[in-house]
Amino acid sequence: MSFDASPARTTNAAFVPQGAPFAVARAEGAYLVTPDGQRILDAAGGAIVANIGHGRKEVAAVAAAALERCTYVVPPFATEDRLNLVERLQKSWLPPSLTRITFTSGGSESVEAALRLARQHHVCAGRPERWKVIGTDLSYHGVSLGALSVANHAARRAPFEPMLIPFPKTPAPYAIPGLEHAEHPADALERVILTEDPETVAAFICEPVVGAAGGALVPVDDFWPRAREICSRYGVLLIADEVMSGFGRTGKKFAVEHWGVEPDILVGGKGLSGGYAPIGGVYASEAVVAPLAGERQDLMFYTYSGHPASCAVADKVLEIMEREDLVARSERMGALLRQRLDSLADHPNVAEIRGLGLMLGVEFVKDRRTMERFPAEAKFAARLQGAALRHGVFLYAAGSGPVRDAALFGPPFTINGEDIDLIVETLTSALAETVAGTA
Repeated sequence: MSFDASPARTTNAAFVPQGAPFAVARAEGAYLVTPDGQRILDAAGGAIVANIGHGRKEVAAVAAAALERCTYVVPPFATEDRLNLVERLQKSWLPPSLTRITFTSGGSESVEAALRLARQHHVCAGRPERWKVIGTDLSYHGVSLGALSVANHAARRAPFEPMLIPFPKTPAPYAIPGLEHAEHPADALERVILTEDPETVAAFICEPVVGAAGGALVPVDDFWPRAREICSRYGVLLIADEVMSGFGRTGKKFAVEHWGVEPDILVGGKGLSGGYAPIGGVYASEAVVAPLAGERQDLMFYTYSGHPASCAVADKVLEIMEREDLVARSERMGALLRQRLDSLADHPNVAEIRGLGLMLGVEFVKDRRTMERFPAEAKFAARLQGAALRHGVFLYAAGSGPVRDAALFGPPFTINGEDIDLIVETLTSALAETVAGTA
């Protein structure tokens, strides 16, 4: 089937016209294919979404069958596809304490639902004074107003600042090149809770590994265990935002497993369906949901929460992940990609190479010796992304605040050694081209 991707047509289809958008005719395996037949290695997995690779016919067949069987029902109703997915998540994927499951249409909706759940938990438990949700000062949790409020991705928040809830922030618990923590991040979290008054704090939300805002920043080793203890001590719910890092992306089913921690609420999306259907989820403990049940309340759903076809697709994607042992492959191929990326470790414009599994980042600076960043107006990461795309690889331009320019890699877990070589070779060429154009 031909695909008319002429600039006149694609420009008109863009909501905000800024030139003709990049066009993709189809996707297969780890590659995107343009209308003229060019193959682009999807080294970002889209927006760190694709995990089982593109174009699996068995997933498409499951979606078609689900739509024939049951097109749509309101989310409180049970369908076979939804029950199958809930049971698979409970049996094989979620931390043992997270037994209550609700679905959304994606990551931003999942974060919003988690924030509402935290508030509703305290209200139903007779603690209506608890409403604040503490975020970190380098984070991204989604594009909705509540998610933007609890996050601190400067560029994405800026136009909406007057509309955002003034949630408190704690210093990000990550080791950022060129910056030092004035205090241990866990001590800082406790200080913020005490400053705000624990009796007003409903929850603390954090990304185990930062994606869009920081390019695969990993927290200091003991932060998550200490954060778990601190939140428990003050009656604050701990929310792990694993929209990007969950479902095998970091080489474990969920990133919190790296630190042996179970949050009160876990938010997941992206990898739940591997990009084959819009779906996200909120997973909570019995203790979190119990006050709602006691008051005969429910967590208000979104129209497409638990859509039958989306649930069927997610169940099939997770089945494939299990059958092909793709979480272990993510760990293995991530180690290989990290090893190959380390060839750039001493590059004068590389600040750090970091991450876990197949969620890896490279941060770029103007001068490695002084950690001077490129000027914001240079838009270095975005220009690097464009250069890599011209060379046949799509990477994710990331960064915010002190982490101004980073490339984030989150390819399908099915990539091979040749794909990894292409990623590193292309990054090397694109980096040289972008640096030369910035001087």
